[in-house]
Amino acid sequence: MSGTTAAGMRPVYVAGVGMTPFVKPGASESYDVMGARAARAALEDARVDYLWVDQVYAGYVYGDSCSGQAVAYRLGLTAIPVFNVSNNCASGSTALFLARQAVASGAIECALVTGFEQMGRGAVGSHWADRPDPAQRLFDALDDIQGREPQSPIAAQLFGGAGRLHMQLYGTRPDTFARIAVKARAHAAQNPRALFREPVSLEDVMASPMVFDPLTRLQCCPPTCGAAAAVLCSAEFARHHGLDTTVRIAAQAMSTDGNSSFDERDMRKLVGYDMTRRAARQVYEATGIGPGDVTVVELHDCFTVNELITYEALGLCSEGQGEAFVVNAENTYGGQVVVNPSGGLLSKGHPLGATGLAQCAELVWQLRGQAGVRQVDGARLALQHNLGLGGACVVTLYERS
Repeated sequence: MSGTTAAGMRPVYVAGVGMTPFVKPGASESYDVMGARAARAALEDARVDYLWVDQVYAGYVYGDSCSGQAVAYRLGLTAIPVFNVSNNCASGSTALFLARQAVASGAIECALVTGFEQMGRGAVGSHWADRPDPAQRLFDALDDIQGREPQSPIAAQLFGGAGRLHMQLYGTRPDTFARIAVKARAHAAQNPRALFREPVSLEDVMASPMVFDPLTRLQCCPPTCGAAAAVLCSAEFARHHGLDTTVRIAAQAMSTDGNSSFDERDMRKLVGYDMTRRAARQVYEATGIGPGDVTVVELHDCFTVNELITYEALGLCSEGQGEAFVVNAENTYGGQVVVNPSGGLLSKGHPLGATGLAQCAELVWQLRGQAGVRQVDGARLALQHNLGLGGACVVTLYERS
């Protein structure tokens, strides 16, 4: 069990957040410049001098060792520890998890967490062909369950297979997944930091090129460059420096794969359904707060399919009810909960290491009432879900103090 409410653990506050606009590969600054820009924005938002920071945690996927130092050194040479964190698409939230643990335990008073990615064009893939692939067990399970199509990106086959199973089990229609992409663009239209802000119709999504049935191109998140950051601190540190304690991390849990991911021949579980459910349950149990109490969620919509199955894994709706949740617009303004007001990975973009911190930034702005036209009315509890295959899942519950 990995919650923040264990005996002896202190409250942890998000004192500041920052984020660069997300852009297409080739249009960004270098990772160190982006990372430092987001970090400075978070420090300024928190009104924290970098000299006060005890430790830095840096999340990224495509970068050499000590990329975190390259970012931190642009802020100043203060000789503090810098931890580099690589956990696939959950790298940013894993860095956040480690920083929160350090503050909660009393080991430090203030941490700076950064996430950044300078991506190339095209589908993500391994850069090391001369050694075992850490995701080989995942790929072997894919081969065993549904086989592999060499012409399609592997991630689309994994999540597309989960969508096919949901269709088989519950009669979910292909256009239901497509509606999620329409919603994502509508939300992103109100987010100046999002990559794709132009609205699309259901017809546009369905007519875009097929990547792996049922996923069309507009249902797949794009490779993106960008950075985001957060400053975490203890209550004592905040009082001493007169910092904002509006947003507290009420609970946080991290899960990796269990036997069910590979042994039950279930494509949903292969792509993280049980990791998500396990981490979410730990958070709910730690706080006594249920999914029905949450008004705003940032979840890992790398593909439209994953957003739908994550509704069910997080308990936002019952298993098999994801289609009704979408069709009845329970996932947007005026519904049960606003999911991905930022536009999500589908439209805001997905610079892998930055994603978890960008989700954090959006939810902090929502809880502070600073989200502008995309503000969710009465936001007091916010849930974050960040998933990486291979695997890791971090679920975080934020509370307005």
